Amino acid sequence: MIPPASSDVLAQLKQALGPAGWSEDSDRLAPKLLEWRDRWHGATPLLVLPADTAQVAAVIGICARAGVAVTPQGGNTGLVGGQIPQGEILLSTERLRAVRAVDPLDDVIVAEAGVTLAAAHAAALEAGRRLPLDLASEGTATIGGLISTNAGGTAVLRYGTMRALVLGLEAVLPDGSVWNGLKRLRKDNTGYDLKQLLIGAEGTLGVITAASLRLVPILASRAVALVAVEEPRQAIDLLVLARGQTGGEVEAFELISRLGVDLAVRNLPGVRDPLATCTPWIVLVEIASARTGAAEAALESLLADAMDSGLVADAVLAQSGEQAKAFWALREGQSAAQKPEGPAWKHDISVPISAIVEFLDTAAAELQKRFPGVRIDAFGHVGDGNIHFDVLAPAAGDGAGHAASRDEGARLVHDLVASLGGSISAEHGLGSMKTAEAVTYKSPVEVAALRAVRLALDPGRIMNPRVLF
Repeated sequence: MIPPASSDVLAQLKQALGPAGWSEDSDRLAPKLLEWRDRWHGATPLLVLPADTAQVAAVIGICARAGVAVTPQGGNTGLVGGQIPQGEILLSTERLRAVRAVDPLDDVIVAEAGVTLAAAHAAALEAGRRLPLDLASEGTATIGGLISTNAGGTAVLRYGTMRALVLGLEAVLPDGSVWNGLKRLRKDNTGYDLKQLLIGAEGTLGVITAASLRLVPILASRAVALVAVEEPRQAIDLLVLARGQTGGEVEAFELISRLGVDLAVRNLPGVRDPLATCTPWIVLVEIASARTGAAEAALESLLADAMDSGLVADAVLAQSGEQAKAFWALREGQSAAQKPEGPAWKHDISVPISAIVEFLDTAAAELQKRFPGVRIDAFGHVGDGNIHFDVLAPAAGDGAGHAASRDEGARLVHDLVASLGGSISAEHGLGSMKTAEAVTYKSPVEVAALRAVRLALDPGRIMNPRVLF
């Protein structure tokens, strides 16, 4: 049992940070203590706002010596509750906002933990480069949080998750010591890779304060299309065809259910379905190429071949950048489109691409059998096997009753995922929501090894104590 922070500890923290470095104001704290879907409400005796790595180290050092728990928080865009404190000191990285360097020769950006993804994109673009991580929450999600949760997004198919983009890290470890590992190396074969332990650790092994991230060239041409298909099998076949015809130029391949399309059109201003043919599924395809005009030509050829073979029922190619953004709004607005519909069971799962069709068919059938009338909005990154499988209450159903059945529905879905060799958390992490459940799906050997790592670095378990193993 971790003790609450004493008045002496709070006084030490305030003195170390100065007047601008902490807050007890309820209005200041309120947005940081609420998860955006309203599922988690938190509490903290003190919000600490360190301005640099030295101040982060001071905070963690004080808490480590006193055995006081700390919950780190970035942009508060997490969906599994790991960033919401339940009595711990809340450490926000919002003041760590410096972009320390952008080097086009090394293709590296060095950014502090509180830099938003949008700001990092802008800094890379100014240097003629691109940071290839794309999320709907780019305006609020921060670099530290994205690394701590190993964020994925829509470009994983081509560039990998955040884990593949991190070259080096600077972090404050649970004893308050600072590890300066801000390397820019693509190759460093010198033993254990500490940065890989910190990536995806959700703040349990330390506080990331800055990162060196891999950049890529800005590609000369980009093309986006929406495609109507009758069933997920056709979407998978289209993915195979697209990869075969374009090599590595497929940048995104997103599947959206008909329910998801209808909810977006109904609940989001300015969103529409541009396809003339109404099918149960829609695919968004994006191709990008280093050659001028090549992406457009490749996508046109792909769609023509798919139409001729009967693989797709209809397709529309974006004719401008604005139209491409409108197509993406249909996909990126899925979570927001569900909000007016009441409670939803959110499942962020992944399975092998070869098992996607079986998962979608079996999960839908089993849920309808157990919970008649539920509405299923399945969408996500088919190119990397990550499906957001969200289950909404029946249109005229009992919202409170649906919410109460969430755990039973999750077990049904997650048992199926596990049987297919998948993961119950593809890109959102475990947080407070899935930590206990994850233990049941991992082998005792793996859980023991993970706990040993944590015990070695954080023997007092002061770092985000409710999260992970």
